[in-house]
Amino acid sequence: MPFTRLASATTPTAHLGLGLAAVGRPAYITLGREAELPDRSPEALRTRTHELLDAAYAQGVRYIDTARSYGRAEEFLGEWLRLNPEIQDLVVGSKWGYTYTGEWRLDAEVHEVKDHGTEAFARQLGETREQLGDRLDLYQIHSLTPDSPALTDTALHARLAALAADGVTVGFSTSGPAQADVVRAALEVTVDGERLFRTVQSTYNLLECSAGEALSEAYEAGLTVIVKEALANGRLAGEHAPEALRAVADEAGTSPDAVALAAVLRRPWAGVVLSGAATAAELHTNLLAAAVDFGTAQLDRLTALAEGAEEYWRHRSRLPWS
Repeated sequence: MPFTRLASATTPTAHLGLGLAAVGRPAYITLGREAELPDRSPEALRTRTHELLDAAYAQGVRYIDTARSYGRAEEFLGEWLRLNPEIQDLVVGSKWGYTYTGEWRLDAEVHEVKDHGTEAFARQLGETREQLGDRLDLYQIHSLTPDSPALTDTALHARLAALAADGVTVGFSTSGPAQADVVRAALEVTVDGERLFRTVQSTYNLLECSAGEALSEAYEAGLTVIVKEALANGRLAGEHAPEALRAVADEAGTSPDAVALAAVLRRPWAGVVLSGAATAAELHTNLLAAAVDFGTAQLDRLTALAEGAEEYWRHRSRLPWS
């Protein structure tokens, strides 16, 4: 698996990754983007993406996360990789299953459309290959939910197994209040007696911990666990951070986002924790998580911030695309 490269990496930030959702398209669900991205033109976001990739690699990040539905993120990443052919130690993951439909507009009525069928997989794999070539290490089903046909579609499973046989690791991501159920169901998916999925990417943070036990089970089963939305779409960063989180950050001499990410990094099953930074300065404070230290009593105060899964996802559904 490509993640063995991360396991052997010596940089303190090797288990922190960079996700490109916030810079591959003009609209995304993250608080505070108005100030971070005043110019949302394709050229401006291409430049910003390349700046972030430069900064991330220089600071030891070795995993990059993108998706077909992240606007032009795969394109921007592919260009950067071709501009830097000497960089061969990155692990590159992308996702299929959503099509970007926002037409580069902030006010689009529908930003993305979900389709987990075999035809969508074949089409999007071709598109991803066009942008990333042979640099694709991991391809994940984007946002599996309990009603997704991808959990039971044996024809799709056969195609995914063929991709794995071709050297690309196959995984899935989850969303919504039933993440734990989906993780456990996906662990049962096999092809020719072998477990199909080798990675899982789930939302987990100080406010939404409901998938924790299932992610631990996935880790024990041999899957690499990738954590997304560790800052809860901006709710655990800057002025939006809860008072208890800001207090612990002050005591630790760092920022709320670094503490929130560090709390997730402490989970023994967390293989990679993603930053969704939109600026190099924000990325820098995120990466300080690798060095944050706090005690058990402080961690208990942070754990008390957890919300119920249904409450958390209702709140998330009301956050604006900005």
